[in-house]
Amino acid sequence: MADIIQLLPDHVANQIAAGEVVQRPASVVKELLENAIDANAATVKLIVKDAGKTLIQVIDDGIGMSTTDARLSFERHATSKIRSADDLFNIHTKGFRGEALASIAAISHVELKSKLDEDETGTHIKIEGSEIQSQEVVVTPTGTSVSVKNLFYNVPARRNFLKSNNVELRHIIDEFHRVALSHPDINFSMFHNGSELFGLPASNVRQRIVNIFGPKTNEKLVPVEEQTEVVKISGFVGKPEFAKKTRGEQFFFVNNRFIKSSYLNHAVNAAFEGLLRDGAHASYFLYLEVDAKSIDINIHPTKTEIKFEDEHTLYAILRAAVRHSLGQFSIAPVLDFDRDANLDTPYTFKDKHAAAPNVEVDEMFNPFKEEQASLKRSMTFKKEQTAAWESLYVGLESKGNSQDQEFSQVQFESDDKLLSMFDEKDTKSGLQTFQIQNKYIVNAIKSGLLVIDQHRAHQRILYESFLQNITIEEAVSQQLLFPLSLQFSTIEVATLQGLQKQLEQTGFVFSKLDHDDIEITGIPVSVAEVNVSSVLEQLINDVDNQVPDSHFSQSDLIAKSLAKSLAIKSGQKLTSEEQAYLVNSLFACKEPSITPMNTPTFVTLSNDDLEKKFK
Repeated sequence: MADIIQLLPDHVANQIAAGEVVQRPASVVKELLENAIDANAATVKLIVKDAGKTLIQVIDDGIGMSTTDARLSFERHATSKIRSADDLFNIHTKGFRGEALASIAAISHVELKSKLDEDETGTHIKIEGSEIQSQEVVVTPTGTSVSVKNLFYNVPARRNFLKSNNVELRHIIDEFHRVALSHPDINFSMFHNGSELFGLPASNVRQRIVNIFGPKTNEKLVPVEEQTEVVKISGFVGKPEFAKKTRGEQFFFVNNRFIKSSYLNHAVNAAFEGLLRDGAHASYFLYLEVDAKSIDINIHPTKTEIKFEDEHTLYAILRAAVRHSLGQFSIAPVLDFDRDANLDTPYTFKDKHAAAPNVEVDEMFNPFKEEQASLKRSMTFKKEQTAAWESLYVGLESKGNSQDQEFSQVQFESDDKLLSMFDEKDTKSGLQTFQIQNKYIVNAIKSGLLVIDQHRAHQRILYESFLQNITIEEAVSQQLLFPLSLQFSTIEVATLQGLQKQLEQTGFVFSKLDHDDIEITGIPVSVAEVNVSSVLEQLINDVDNQVPDSHFSQSDLIAKSLAKSLAIKSGQKLTSEEQAYLVNSLFACKEPSITPMNTPTFVTLSNDDLEKKFK
């Protein structure tokens, strides 16, 4: 049998490595920003076009590279960060695997300009699909500039899996935030399609958080400080009253490297136990410093997951540190009751006794004497007035039936009836339904039984209603007595600005929507005022992370998100009228059998199925 095992060509091996390192444009941004930080840059500029699909450029003022280093940086497993296998367990830098630039060059057009401080000229290299097209001398500032163009140009299947520009840009911004938060002493800036999104001057951690998420974030932060032999913890957690339903503002940094850890996240949640409302997630920006030899950061290609040597101790210390900060700043509840200091006895009156007041009583006082006199005067006046106006009716004749006929045609005004979610014809339809486990609505039909999931059914009803309002622009808005002010980050407000037109067509009325200020004066009829903030949070989260392919419209996404947030939940008890309304409204929909997310809304049990159960 002939030999069938062979070595892969370099360009194929690079594309395989790129599949691990480069998942989307945000992956390229992460690798290039980390390389700039490892080059000791004081200023880093990120330039993006078309959410990274057309251009990703990172410019830094770091130490730069020589001509030889610039050429070797694109070879596989070429790095300046490690020299031996022992260095893998004592990592203090960002990029150390030596695969990033080689993987990026395998699936894009790359241009690199770099210059050392002591050199007069720099190096300019052009690479297309791992093949070096040219290398020449160029005049360039000290530092490095890397431009990545036409990402996945030679891997069209990977390019087709990319999401819309809004989603890809959001992932790029997330990576930019993670790097910028871990290095507040570096000046960062970001540009997209020629406009500046972020300009972050060098500052401390608190100022960097405020510069990214808006000035109103400052009042939400509670500092956390703890230092032990195992770990040094610093950073901030958000106050419980500002917790959101999404997990957007949750950051862990270990040795200035962003990580994801469900274990540490559970420790923070345990510290907030009893302080958060159901479904809410606390915000935190926590920096952990541990011995580099006690962690393994080489277990994942993107290096966002690490392994700790002693996780249990770290868990206990983190939970105690966060809990202590919440209690220290009077965020957590205390055991003793709150006491009003105004009720305390002043010091100067401490030993004095209360004196009984002197009361004088007039025994001859009669409060009814004056009332009787005034009553006589008023009766005399009424008799005089009655004699005057009764004379006006002298000579008038009663018209009998004609008067009754005239009054029978008069329409009297009455108080407006309260709006009800049910039509009168629905409540009197005689539809016999009953509810099981406060989750399913059961209705008898000719062929058997109909079992409806109330949450899914209401999703379908609301979805078609919102979609119709957005399309026809006939939404009804209820005006608020007082404007509703909401607090969102700058990026979240920018997302809502892109959705403002469709939201106004559903019934929202914005009087202010800029920077981090939102003021709402009108809301859709189906939305309660207390739910507005959570509904918009869920909508922003859906737009940022769950936008489907581009052939789905933004209006469709908004309708789905609002329907998911506002639909009645499983476990909610419904009256017979509400059940009848839900059934009738469901089968008035165009697609009553499925939810907007393509899950079934009801099932039918035929008579044959029921008879089989008793055999």
